[in-house]
This record gives sequence, C-alpha cells and structure tokens, in this order.
Amino acid sequence: MGSPLRPPTAASSAMTRGTVVAVVGATATGKTALAAVLARALGAEIVCADSRQVFAELEIGTGRPTPVERSQWPHHLFGALQLGQHASAGWYARAAHDACDAIAARGRPAILVGGSGLYLKALREGLAATPPHDPAVRERLRAELAERGAEALHARLATVDPASAQRLAPRDRQRVSRALEVYEATGRPLSWWHARPPVAGPARDGAVFEVVVEPAELRRRIESRTAWMLDHGLIEETRALRAGGHEPALKALRAIGYDETLDLLDGRLDRRGAEERINLRTAQLAKRQRTWFRHQIEALRLDATLRTPEQLAEAARAALRDAGRAG
Repeated sequence: MGSPLRPPTAASSAMTRGTVVAVVGATATGKTALAAVLARALGAEIVCADSRQVFAELEIGTGRPTPVERSQWPHHLFGALQLGQHASAGWYARAAHDACDAIAARGRPAILVGGSGLYLKALREGLAATPPHDPAVRERLRAELAERGAEALHARLATVDPASAQRLAPRDRQRVSRALEVYEATGRPLSWWHARPPVAGPARDGAVFEVVVEPAELRRRIESRTAWMLDHGLIEETRALRAGGHEPALKALRAIGYDETLDLLDGRLDRRGAEERINLRTAQLAKRQRTWFRHQIEALRLDATLRTPEQLAEAARAALRDAGRAG
C-alpha cells in the first residue's frame, strides 16, 4: 500500500494549490531522486516530463521511477502511452495540464520532473503554429530520398528555405524531408511557420530548478547507470519487447539503450561495445540537454556534484520560501 500524502508543512507555505514546480536537467544528474524527496517534503504529486518515460513498456532503459516508487507516492503520466502511440509536445502539454489541474483540485502542488525541455516549454508557453502534413508530397520525397540521398534534398532546401537548411544537418533525412514537405505543401518555408507567434497553450508558470553535475562526475554516473541497467534487466526487457512484436515501434523511437541492446541480442555488438555506445550517446544527449536549458529557460541551478537529494531539496525549499516572501 502506498504511503498517505502528508499535508504541506509550514516550511512549504510558499507552495499553494495549483503551484507547479519543475525539476529539470540533463540525464543522470539525479532529477528523479530530488523530485521524490521534494514531493514528500511539500506534499506534492509528481508529473512526468520525459519523452521516453511516458511509454508504458519502457521501464529499465528509461531510468524512470521504479514500480515500487510509483506505488508509494502519486506519479502521473509515467507509462501513459503504449509503444506505437504518438508522443508529441502538443499531446504532453494537454495531458500535463489536465494532470496538474487534477492535482490542484486535490489541494496539492505538482512537481514536473524530466529532461524533455520542449515538453516543459509547450506546457508553459504554448507551441509554434504547426504546418499541415501532405501524405502525397511526403511519399514523393521519400522516393527521392531513396534515389538521390538526403544531401541532394538538403541542397534543394537551401534554395527555398536557407534558414532551415542552415540549422539542419545535410544527412538528417527526416527533418530535411519534412522541411521540404512543408514548403511544397504550403508554399511557405518551415522557418516562416516557426517565426509565427505561438499558439495559445494551457500555460503553466512556476519555479524551475535545473539539476547540474560537474562533467567528470556526470560521465561517471552515466557509466555506472549503464552498467546497472544491463546487469538488472535491460537485456531481458528488450528481448521481451521483441518477442511481443514491439521491435518496429521501439526502433522508430531510436531510444538510447534499447537500440544498442537490440544490436547486442543480434550479435552486432558485444557487451563492452554496447556499453560504450550507450555511454557515448547518453553523454551526447546530456550535452544537448544542458545547452537547451541554458538558452531556452530561466532556472535556478542546483549543483548535485557533492550534494545529496535531501540537501538539494532543502536548497529548493529555501528558494521557494524566499520567492513566497518576495511575492
């Protein structure tokens, strides 16, 4: 049976009904542990803000709270979708908004936790206008991709949408073809669509804490977590997903850890090779996440290099109390 929620204490008086706090940061920085401690201290409920942890079948390889942890404290949107369903920032903004509304109705604050910055931005600010899809144009571009390659289409994109071409890698097949599809279907470049004012979304404001870790320590944590996952069920989980017919949907996600484990099962990688590739891709993801949060969102940074989740939670609570007094 899960532990009952305690009412917020005097120390958490800055947290009121409807308050939403976000705990974000790069992978392996300790966001999940901090959110768990902070939620218990504040009487808050936890809402997923991770684009992989929302899939029910992806347990070990996504590093989400364990089933036991989720059963002991209210968690929302972890495992909300099935593999093969479409997860998008728009879907997340609506789902998280509804979850936060329900939490507020219970008189509780909510804590968003995850590393998917676009999901958080969609919830807080709304989304850029979405250009329509044109299946016929898409199929034609796919045929051109197969015949001529992504670099040829990228060169064409540079003539009709230089801004998009500049930010997209020449071999990024999916994004290059999508940018061309938008131009050919609407007569306007994708960069024009992105420059339009955001579509009004279910805005949610509130404090944002970014958990950061010194690079050498983060690399150590990534390597330790990768070894733990491979030792504690990632291989078996991936094998079961394949046996259950989920391999096509899993491959489409290009999920770190699962791609490499599929190669391990097929003999294309040995254990050491799989581990090294997972570590490399995870480090690359962490770098992208750090860059995104640094430039896209204002946050109070909490250095977790030499601090426990309890110490970080106390620092976050102090910041919330200060904000309450300032308000």
